[in-house]
Amino acid sequence: MLGYYFHLALRSLKRNRGLTVVMVLAIALGIGATMTTLTVYHVLSGDPLPQKSDRIFYPQIDPRAAGGVKPGDDPPDQWTRYDAEQLIHQARGKHQAVMSAGNVIAKLEGSGARPMMLSARYTSADFFPMFDVPVAEGEVWQRGADDARARVAVISRELRERLFGSQPAVGRSIQLNGNSFRVLGVLGAFEPIPRFYDMTTDRYSNVEEVFLPYSTSRQLNFDTQGGMNCWGRPPKSDEGPRALNAPCAWLQYWVELDSSADADAYRTYLENYSRQQHAAGRFELAPNVRLHNLMGWLDYRKVVPGDVKLQMWLAFGFLLVCLLNTIGLMLAKFLRRGGEYGVRRALGASRRAIFLQCVTEAGVVGIVGGALGLLLAWLGLWVVRQQPDDYAQLARMDPNMLVATFALAIGASMLAGWLPAWRAARIAPAIQLKSQ
Repeated sequence: MLGYYFHLALRSLKRNRGLTVVMVLAIALGIGATMTTLTVYHVLSGDPLPQKSDRIFYPQIDPRAAGGVKPGDDPPDQWTRYDAEQLIHQARGKHQAVMSAGNVIAKLEGSGARPMMLSARYTSADFFPMFDVPVAEGEVWQRGADDARARVAVISRELRERLFGSQPAVGRSIQLNGNSFRVLGVLGAFEPIPRFYDMTTDRYSNVEEVFLPYSTSRQLNFDTQGGMNCWGRPPKSDEGPRALNAPCAWLQYWVELDSSADADAYRTYLENYSRQQHAAGRFELAPNVRLHNLMGWLDYRKVVPGDVKLQMWLAFGFLLVCLLNTIGLMLAKFLRRGGEYGVRRALGASRRAIFLQCVTEAGVVGIVGGALGLLLAWLGLWVVRQQPDDYAQLARMDPNMLVATFALAIGASMLAGWLPAWRAARIAPAIQLKSQ
């Protein structure tokens, strides 16, 4: 029976081609605009670590001087070196990692190749198990390497190919800023979007090319990148604002906790730590702590720009306008064919049969409009990728959004056709036959 309704729908749409084109375009424009903005929102608002994001936390404490801080102000987004190293040493979480970004000049030992600039991540051993970082070759360093300030490195797959080609990488040595480091392992596929573990640098750039122990980077006084907040004069030393006792926040700190009870206990631990530092004279402010889980942290840092959310809601509003216009066009079309429906009713067709016939016609409009809307969405995403925004290159439609496009198109057209179909099914056959 559905095939018969489909055949009737095609005949009806061909009979009024101009009206059909207008309805299809209305659906396509609404779907194209909506799916373009919805795809961008989907990419930016996704969970980068869905298997454990509720167990990964970013804590905050407030070591700032009292001057200039207003009551209720949030603590700094980053950590001082002293506090981060104290918490790493006390190790109250299942895993914890301190980190910062940097650039290093690299060269393959024993090679005459020119040195290259690499993006680096200085971190501690728990970074890898806490964030479920896959390892394709070799292994990552353990906590003992942090304590020993070992000169070891884990590199990305891309860097492995650039430096070693098809040759084994594990066990080889590379020079970083003139210092020899032994390659322990090569990362597997690890491309979180956004790069959540450091929101102070480019949120949507690739994962760093080389990972080094944080303790080693401090021993060698490697330079760092990212924001820095100082509220006092750093001590006079070679490390400057990165010195151990410098009143500057520039590090990121993450912790993994197994349960909500562990999270509550860790929050209490942060408050007690802040009280201890206040009593010791390091902290001037009363305890002011925060403990965001991963998705809460992304929301706090406003990973999804406000203009992206606004554009998405405007697109849905535009789709609603398109649907209202489509409803009006379908209603006019179905009511104009009242005589045909009256004859069918007189010959024994039920109201349900008339309703299904009209809804099938609306579904065909949705399928064609969805296909055209998909092309418009691809065009819209191409336009987005030409923008200078740091997230622009991520605006690509995945299979889930492809399915969502057609589901939205068919659903929207069926919704638009429901009222006209219901009105058509309610037409009294006697009145229509009498008017013929």
